Amino acid sequence: MKVTVLNGSPKGDVSVTMQYVGYIRKRFPGHEYVVHDISQRVKKLEGNLTAFKEVVDDVGSSDVVLWAFPLYHMLVPSQYKRFIELVSEKDAVDAFKEKYAAVLTTSIHFFDHTAHAYMHAICDDLGMRYVGFHSAEMSDLLKEKGRDQLVLFAEDFFDAAERKRVTSRANPPVNTRSWNYLPGAVAGAIDTKGKQIIVLTDGTGGNLGRMVERFTESLAGKVEVHDINDIPLKNGCLGCCNCGLDNECSQKDGFPEFFNEKVRTADVVVYAGKVTDRHLSSQWKKFIDRTFFHNHVPALKGKQLGWIIAGPLGQLPTLRATLEGEAELGRINLVDIVTDESGDNETVDTMIQSLAERLIRHSCSGYMRTRTFLGVGGDKLFRDFVYNSRFVFQADHAYYKKHGFYDFPQHEYGTRLLNTVMTGLTWIPQFRKEFKKRTTSEMIKPFQRLLDE
Repeated sequence: MKVTVLNGSPKGDVSVTMQYVGYIRKRFPGHEYVVHDISQRVKKLEGNLTAFKEVVDDVGSSDVVLWAFPLYHMLVPSQYKRFIELVSEKDAVDAFKEKYAAVLTTSIHFFDHTAHAYMHAICDDLGMRYVGFHSAEMSDLLKEKGRDQLVLFAEDFFDAAERKRVTSRANPPVNTRSWNYLPGAVAGAIDTKGKQIIVLTDGTGGNLGRMVERFTESLAGKVEVHDINDIPLKNGCLGCCNCGLDNECSQKDGFPEFFNEKVRTADVVVYAGKVTDRHLSSQWKKFIDRTFFHNHVPALKGKQLGWIIAGPLGQLPTLRATLEGEAELGRINLVDIVTDESGDNETVDTMIQSLAERLIRHSCSGYMRTRTFLGVGGDKLFRDFVYNSRFVFQADHAYYKKHGFYDFPQHEYGTRLLNTVMTGLTWIPQFRKEFKKRTTSEMIKPFQRLLDE
């Protein structure tokens, strides 16, 4: 069979992801493999029709297509997403139809499910026969079990194509509403209380532009608005990890300065974007990926955040999950996400006005929504990862030590002693019987004492 590998790593073949592809080639040498370094060459693919057509022709003549990429901020790298956009923009969808497809990712398993869900949906939209995914922790290939799992994944993938296995579509088509939002007059602008407010948007026209205008008019104070297409943002993240030592990006295009001087200094941050395929635009993804020069340090900790989105967010749970996950992990208070999908001018006006009011009120009070598994679980995963990789992420390590992120449970000696003593006591029959009788009432005793004060 002909296997076309679409490599999503900006590092080309010098990437961890491609080592997994290399192992598949080693174990299944009977197939013809064609590899295209999509992310590394995306600018050429965008501007050179011949280069783009070469990729599309290989996809069209393939039996199977392997989407292989490292996870960048819960999704594909921005360069890879731009290629996915180009497939539709350049009318190349037909080359992908009916091709058997699978996804191979490398990461530390933080929100890998959203990246897989997104790619599954993209494969469905392209009319591909999606077989499944293999999510590898970066060092899995160095372990026998990891290699065995990879081989079984590839075996199943190739078997599906050879046997013409029937696959099911998991994602219905996205239905978009075509209407023009016409904002009404602002009844009373909200006092900004001296808060610094910045709005970042990836477009100034259409519904998105008018929603941004309505938001700024809702506030009686200065609001700084920037189109991210015009800020210094030359390339997407390169995945070099050079920033791990000191939080300094190796790309000297002015983006780190813009982010530190404009975004980090604001009290209130509003992001505005238009749905493109099943996520935000690749330009937005580029912005988000490039913020990784702060690595795992919550650079916008304590900020109030709002999202304004043009498009059918309600049909895209994966997109919402990534927006909420980014906020929680970053210790940012996501106040609300306002969209135009209601199709009603008054409803959109009211939601924008409410967003503006709540952003200011919460900024003044310091309110932060309680965190869920998205943030709490992410903290524990990154805590362990940073600690074990502290020679690479030295800036993260210093921050985590200073701010108490290393809350390893084995360091809680009082809890360890209590568990040891109580475990021993439960082996005494009479104590065990009494323990079972009083478990429920004992759990709420501390709370009752608090309520009785």
